Amino acid sequence: MTSNSSAILLADIGGTNARFAWQNEAGAPIEALRIFPCAAFASLQLAIAAYLLELGRGQPGQAAIGIANPVSGDRVSMTNHHWSFSIEQMRQQLGLRRLVVMNDFSALALALPDLAANEKRLICGGAPVAGAAMALIGPGTGLGVSGLIPCGSGADLRYQALDSEGGHGTLCASTPREWAVLQSLQARFGHASAERAVSGQGLVWVYEALCGLDGAPIPSELSAAQISAAALDHSDARADETLDLFFAFLGAMAGNLALTLGARGGLYLGGGILPRLADRLAGSAFQARFVGKGRFSDYLQAIPVYLIQTQESPALRGVARAL
Repeated sequence: MTSNSSAILLADIGGTNARFAWQNEAGAPIEALRIFPCAAFASLQLAIAAYLLELGRGQPGQAAIGIANPVSGDRVSMTNHHWSFSIEQMRQQLGLRRLVVMNDFSALALALPDLAANEKRLICGGAPVAGAAMALIGPGTGLGVSGLIPCGSGADLRYQALDSEGGHGTLCASTPREWAVLQSLQARFGHASAERAVSGQGLVWVYEALCGLDGAPIPSELSAAQISAAALDHSDARADETLDLFFAFLGAMAGNLALTLGARGGLYLGGGILPRLADRLAGSAFQARFVGKGRFSDYLQAIPVYLIQTQESPALRGVARAL
């Protein structure tokens, strides 16, 4: 393969899909987006090789990857997929002079200031406070969490993205039904993390928990897509309740995150699930649970909550910025 030393490979790797894109040079437009199913490849290196072969533009000189996993050293092992690799070995195998690997939600957080007005939908709240912290949470294969912390002010303002695994924090429950679901998840997994309920697989687990609580049989074939579709067309009351709980749990966790970060710059909702459920989200218990924090309800009511709605993965912009 010919070398294209100024070019940059960009990647956003989730537990289900791997998204790749290309920059001819730093600052150039992001183009040639391709989406590959992770399950189709034995390793990330093979998925990258397939993308580069399909693209036919030669070997890039640099790459930046956002991946759904903690990145704290050279070894990366995905939480919700089997891919595992050494960053340095991958750099050498791909012939790159530089390779940056970071958490995918940290990458997405870096893209928040660059979102255009038509790429974010206001769900609730007021106006953002300029220069304040921003929070980010979003369900997909797992539950991603990050945020931006301001450094400096005025012309010197910049942001530091948080490396967070907040999706594995303990699930919050408020109503008797929610407590019953939480206890069912706790009995099943030992620890009922937020991700066990607020994620694609979490929809399935909550539906199964409701079946157990109601003494109903669990369907032999059950997927998050089937549950969402049945809830949206109101053909399955239990699926309807599952989606209602999904939004309530998400709102409670989002409110906790906004309080923790002091996110007066806005709370952003990312991930692959919510854009397909935007209208249902807007009419759900999300807002009530987001602001339902007692003495700090007024504080949270002022924080704008945005749903990220973009044509391409904005995390690709984030990894480009990181590189």
